[in-house]
This record gives sequence, C-alpha cells and structure tokens, in this order.
Amino acid sequence: MNTNEVKFDEKGLVPAIIQDAETMEVLTLAYMNKESLEKTQETGETWLYSRSRKELWHKGETSGNTQSVVEIKYDCDKDALLVLVNPKGPACHTGAVSCFSQNAVDRKTNLGEFQILQTLEKIIQQREQERPEGAYTTYLFEKGVDKILKKVGEESAEVIIAAKNRSQEELKWEAADLLYHLQVLLVEQGLPLKEVLQTLEARHKQKDRS
Repeated sequence: MNTNEVKFDEKGLVPAIIQDAETMEVLTLAYMNKESLEKTQETGETWLYSRSRKELWHKGETSGNTQSVVEIKYDCDKDALLVLVNPKGPACHTGAVSCFSQNAVDRKTNLGEFQILQTLEKIIQQREQERPEGAYTTYLFEKGVDKILKKVGEESAEVIIAAKNRSQEELKWEAADLLYHLQVLLVEQGLPLKEVLQTLEARHKQKDRS
C-alpha cells in the first residue's frame, strides 16, 4: 500500500479497524498516522498512534500480545483502514479477545480461555509444514493418518476410563490429550477448527428455533 494515497485527517490520523484474519472478528478500532502505518508495513506487526499520549505505540510491546499483519486495505474514500491480523493473544487491555463486547469481563471468560485452541491449531499447522526434527507432532504427521486415528481412538478410550474412575484430575489430562490429537487429525484432513465450531453454532441456532 502506498501511504501517500491514504487520506489522513487534519490531525494527520486515519481510523484503523483491526480484524482477525481467520475468525473475521473485529478486535479493536484504533488510529494510525503516516509514521505508524509505515512502521506497520515495515515490521509486519501493528503500530498505532495514541491520541491521549500523542505518541506511537507497538501493539503487544509490553504484554506480548502482538498482531502479525496479513493485509491492509483502505475503503473507497481512502480515509479508513482495515488491518487484517493474526493475533498472538487478546486484543483488549482488559484481557478480552475483542474490545467490542457489552461486558469485557464476560467476553474474557467466554472466549479468552478458549484462545488456546486457535493457538494450538496454528502450532500444529506449522509443525505439518516445517516438520521440525524431534517434535512429537512431526512424528504423527510422518507416520500418517492411520497412526493419528489410532491415537485419537486410544485417547478416547482413556477419557472413558478416566470418567468411569470418577477422577477429575485424570479426566482433565486425558481430555486435553484427546483434544490435541483431534486437532492434529483435523489439520491432517485439511478441516479448519472454525468450521467445526460453526457447525456447532448452526446446530445451536437451529435448536433455539425449534
């Protein structure tokens, strides 16, 4: 993007909508000036302009919740930006995934705790592509779908046993193992986790209407 084409306002700012590139959830609305937009393009991570502090700031510099930029677009009037990112943690200072919620605390409870599933999916996808030596996930992909299916079956049985034993501690660990191996299977099959979640949501909505 040519920053000279962007129409900054009289204060030298342009609104920037930050959106998750995978889930398409709007994370926050911030502002950029020409310098922060250029630094965003140079570094591949979001740099914004604080109107209250009147200075540039690197999103996630202190919290670690950086945002890797996938694409930057401007609207038809070239006076607003859409920044598609892959977030490495919550976007909101409250700890919520998104700043847009009626109750940020509830949002953190409902979504933030499950961010690990999306993070794990990305890690598994990287393992499939890069195949780092010695990694267990690499081992599973190299052994192929039959090995992965066997592990899903074994972990399912372990979950059943843990539940029969009425051991929450055991069940917690076995359920985590099952979720991990299930996500490996989904990646191997090329099925994004979000499509499974969308199916659950569609079923829920259909049930509410019935």
